[in-house]
Amino acid sequence: MPRPAQVIRPAIAPGRRVVAVSDIHGNLPFLKGILEKVGYTPDDVLVIVGDLLEKGRDSLNTLRYVLELQKTHTVYPLCGNCDYIDRMFLEDRAIENAAFSKRSNSLLGAADAGADAELWPVLNYWGERSVLIQMAIELGFPMPQGPGDLPTLRSALLKSFPKETEFLLNLPHVLEAGNFIFVHGGVPREDRLEELDAYSCMKNDDFMGQGHSFQKWVVVGHWPVTLYNRAIQRSAPLIDKKRHIASIDGGCVLKVDGQLNALLIPDVYGDEMSCAWYDGLPAATALDPQEPSADPLNIRWSDSVVEVLGEEGDCVRVRHPATGREMWLPLDFVSTWRDGRTHTEDATDYALPVAPGDRLFLVRQTRRGLLVKKDGITGWYYGRIKYDKE
Repeated sequence: MPRPAQVIRPAIAPGRRVVAVSDIHGNLPFLKGILEKVGYTPDDVLVIVGDLLEKGRDSLNTLRYVLELQKTHTVYPLCGNCDYIDRMFLEDRAIENAAFSKRSNSLLGAADAGADAELWPVLNYWGERSVLIQMAIELGFPMPQGPGDLPTLRSALLKSFPKETEFLLNLPHVLEAGNFIFVHGGVPREDRLEELDAYSCMKNDDFMGQGHSFQKWVVVGHWPVTLYNRAIQRSAPLIDKKRHIASIDGGCVLKVDGQLNALLIPDVYGDEMSCAWYDGLPAATALDPQEPSADPLNIRWSDSVVEVLGEEGDCVRVRHPATGREMWLPLDFVSTWRDGRTHTEDATDYALPVAPGDRLFLVRQTRRGLLVKKDGITGWYYGRIKYDKE
């Protein structure tokens, strides 16, 4: 029987600002960076819209930072699908989802029955990027070599990390306040939320592509927003005012140009909001104008197979078989994945529109040009820049 969603409805006073972030993935510097940038204070409410942890090498310290923050600030962390795997491990429960089981069993060839056998391929793949493994390392615990080692590890973590494991075991799935619903993956409706399947609220791919519209605002993460645009590599939040959906996953940790987005809501009983983000990239000022290129391509992880045509210094020429397009990329973007094929990181051939004086943020400097971000959009700039002073 699927687990029903746990819904909380905190009383947030009218006019109290809400700062919503999602998909931090254990990137503590980015979390601190965005909170400083937006001037987060105890007067504000912080809503973490899932995936606080996992895939980042500072997940344990990020968890502890939030625990400390809760002592002096109002913080509502929600459960994401990555956090949920940790929770199911601690509860010795299997994920009640057939798609997850199929993916897990194929990830590393798991064949044994049971919750630990199902979760093991994912934990093993994350390795030291998992908060559970980071706890084990801190304990000096032997690294698990298979699902048979997990019961002992579970017992040790529950005993040695009571505050951290309690945090994980009590993460709710949905927060509703005023005119807003916050949920990691998405919801199919805005009523009877407690009747929804918890995992489907967290693991809900391509939510904005499903055609939903709402009366209240539904704020989600989970699906990096760059995946919604086949032409432009965009990391800034997507806000659909007609359908009342805000998608805010900026690809933090997962993308080379990823950023941690914040949705700023001055009053949850109103309809206004603004955005800010932090990416930690060096800033510069553009000195030369540049016109945007026509017909750009955004190669995304869901269709990232490429063929290498040749190298030139720190760049590589590739062909994208799915579109037949060719482009130059930074050499370190291309690698061989576990499927034996050559893939690229999210990549683009887009030349940004730039005016002298524009603020740019450097992703890569190559002999063929600068890969930069402007207003949350990634593209190439072939002009001169002046770096900001330290």
